[in-house]
Amino acid sequence: MREFTAAAKYTIEDSDSAVDTVFLRARNTPDAVVFRRLVDGTWTDVTAAEFERSVVGVARGLIAAGIEQGDRVALMSSTRFEWSVVDYAIWAAGGVTVPIYETSSAGQVEWILEDAEPVLLVLENDAHVQETKDVVAAAQSVRRTFVIESADTDTDAVQALIDGGADVTEDSVHRRVAALSASDPATLIYTSGTTGRPKGVQLTHANLLAESLGIRETSLKTLMTQGRSTLMFLPLAHVLARAVSIASFDAGVTLGHTNDIPNLVATFGTFQPDFILSVPRVFEKVFNTAKQKAHSDGKGKIFDLATECAVAWSEAQDTGGPGIVLRAKHTVFDKLVYGKLRAALGGKCELAISGGAPLGSRLGHFYRGIGVTIYEGYGLTETTAAFAVNTIGFQRVGSVGRPLPGNTVRIAEDGEIQLRGPVVFDGYWRNEEATAESLDDGWFRTGDLGSVDDDGYITISGRKKELIVTAGGKNVSPAGLEDRLRAGALISQAVVVGDQKPFIGALITLDPEAFDRWKSTHGKASDATAADLQKDPDLVAEIDAAVADANKSVSHAESIKKYRLLPHDFSEESGELTPTMKLKRNVITKAYADDIESIYAR
Repeated sequence: MREFTAAAKYTIEDSDSAVDTVFLRARNTPDAVVFRRLVDGTWTDVTAAEFERSVVGVARGLIAAGIEQGDRVALMSSTRFEWSVVDYAIWAAGGVTVPIYETSSAGQVEWILEDAEPVLLVLENDAHVQETKDVVAAAQSVRRTFVIESADTDTDAVQALIDGGADVTEDSVHRRVAALSASDPATLIYTSGTTGRPKGVQLTHANLLAESLGIRETSLKTLMTQGRSTLMFLPLAHVLARAVSIASFDAGVTLGHTNDIPNLVATFGTFQPDFILSVPRVFEKVFNTAKQKAHSDGKGKIFDLATECAVAWSEAQDTGGPGIVLRAKHTVFDKLVYGKLRAALGGKCELAISGGAPLGSRLGHFYRGIGVTIYEGYGLTETTAAFAVNTIGFQRVGSVGRPLPGNTVRIAEDGEIQLRGPVVFDGYWRNEEATAESLDDGWFRTGDLGSVDDDGYITISGRKKELIVTAGGKNVSPAGLEDRLRAGALISQAVVVGDQKPFIGALITLDPEAFDRWKSTHGKASDATAADLQKDPDLVAEIDAAVADANKSVSHAESIKKYRLLPHDFSEESGELTPTMKLKRNVITKAYADDIESIYAR
């Protein structure tokens, strides 16, 4: 087996916990701005001292509401300032946070409440109250529910808890914090799950601390410092946004939150983050939107040339640097194109961190070429988010970087990536069978296929369970083809099929926003649907070109021979996507079985 270990300098004491930083920052830098929250359209500073007061106040309220050391508290909300307050307060009260995606169905909430048995529930708004009222009423463990933002009362959950804890002393909170140990569970995160019921991943305070310390021991520490800022817009219920938020807070970075995704570009402009965290789909949409707008405005040729120049310029960084002609072109396109794209990210953004799914090397080179390098990382809920990441000065585009300090990666005989280290969890909540299947003597079996080079850079090639074997015996990993297809300006999602079939095919969906713009610029009826235009020659030519481009990345035997354009996009609501935009292949292949068969019909 091929193996690589990254040494660590940090240590975690038995008495350490993830909430300690709240008190350390309030004591050492009380006036430092740790958060900026949007109040009536204006970003308002929150100092370390003010944040500590809120956390302690809410923790007192949780204790008054009956929270005991080790009790679970469920939190269902979109990304917002109050999420962080409640999360840290749960720890300060000695509790365990159970995040629930704000988009979760009543059935998903029911399972989490049944399995985790939280004693309290915090919901974001009245809509959540209505959506979950029946399952909450049936949940035997839940004793009380708080609502962050309700039309029925002037007092939000945070203030209600602060008011309710007025008779609890601050010393009671400090005793709860002092009783915490690094090995205690800090959070129970239910995997969104592409198959089966979600499993509760139990992460300890030591796991969260190892993630934060590991990130801050890499070269990213040069950007993650006091005075820098980042805007969180990914769901905090997901381990990636949560872990990077904790690491940023620990490092002294000022954090902002937004859940207004449609107006994200405008929010970037007012907040002006120094770095951002996102998933590949957001970077794909920014690129595709800019490309389509350029073509609509008659500047498509310039944009396409600028794209090729950015990619070439980035690739040259790995092969001795760009020549004089390429440097001159890059300077021109920086003024014409790249500067406008950087402005869309707020104008100050120096880098981005990407995780949750493969980014694709071409998109990685493009963004590095325009001056906003995306550092791609790799990890799972079971590894407390990032296990490996590319960092400043240590990047190989196309790889997911090197293990964070303290961690070890190995490649098993069958090509599976296996991981061990302080960020790796030690089991699923009340699920010994699943734990035994996933962990082998401390090694976590990821189910991902890949390789690791002599310098420790990990490259992902696909998923063991998603490997397609054609009727001719050809093994095909769908991930690379799907990444290239999604680079098409009109394409939202793609599912490569062909297991036990004579050739590779694909199901393709259109991006609704891009499709509307495309219809406008191509003289199509504004109310025409994807189904209406399925055989439209202009649309067919556009999709054919995207398929042909994707096929350039694979051999003839692995290339897509036929595809089926679906009438609507996949969505989380329909059960086809996870909250982090991963495809639920089993759901999709079952729902579109007839479409798949039509690909192979004679």
